[in-house]
Amino acid sequence: MFFILLFPCFCLNFAAMALRLIVNADDFGFSSGVNAAVQKAHVAGLLTSATIMANMPAAAEAVRIAEELPSLGVGLHLNLIDGKPLSPAGKVSPLLGSDGEFGFSTAGLAIASLRSTVRTAIKIELTSQIQWLCDNGIKPTHLDSHRHFHIFPAILPIVTALADRFDLPAVRYPYEPASLCREPWPQISAKSRRRAFIVRNMARAASLRRHNLFKNDFLLGIAHTGKINTEFWTVLAKRPFDATIELMMHPGFTDGLDPSKTRLIDQRKVELDALCSPGVKAMITAADIELIHYGKL
Repeated sequence: MFFILLFPCFCLNFAAMALRLIVNADDFGFSSGVNAAVQKAHVAGLLTSATIMANMPAAAEAVRIAEELPSLGVGLHLNLIDGKPLSPAGKVSPLLGSDGEFGFSTAGLAIASLRSTVRTAIKIELTSQIQWLCDNGIKPTHLDSHRHFHIFPAILPIVTALADRFDLPAVRYPYEPASLCREPWPQISAKSRRRAFIVRNMARAASLRRHNLFKNDFLLGIAHTGKINTEFWTVLAKRPFDATIELMMHPGFTDGLDPSKTRLIDQRKVELDALCSPGVKAMITAADIELIHYGKL
């Protein structure tokens, strides 16, 4: 287990021979603009995987797009923070605000999940989201979550039990090494650095509890959320780690994005452009990086 915790740091310090890279788009189904970007990024770019937000307005459209892209790995982006639940409101009322939508902030959900009534509602809703995707003909390649709540101590056992129940092989391991918050990676804000620190340490604790579902060695994209641009790809291509890494991205067209619902607006187009850049694709090819999705592990 000690080796498991040190392994990401080892990979960062010693460039080796091979990198298997999962390039995942979060928020598939968030809007038609995000869906169109996922489609373009896979067909014309480097995107290998996407995770659907089953409760969001464009989720059904995302399923139809996924059916047309058999080479795209499709997972589930579990969501307890934005939008309305898939479960009947009466069964998950501890999670909801007065408007019938999810009512907790990320920090609020972490605290509330310590209550048994909230955990019961969480299990009901997450089950509904997984079942919805399966009922629509897609067995998820893996699970991740909106704002990484799946590694909250009180929620992780629920998520891993559901992965077992639905025979799902993988759950995102959101361990992002601290090295990515320093040069030569693109500079980040103090707020982004704090966010990465919090998620990193929760992930470290999570690996002690249930690491057999964590199939990626570490994750890129937490500290640089919305900033996976050409500069980021250039640094990545020069560091071919000997590891299986997931790169978390948020590509999208800005059409239909509500600033009150997402802090990522123009940044989504920046990430999309980098994904489809001929120069970036050439760098990744020259670096001999293998592009895969969780279903290929």
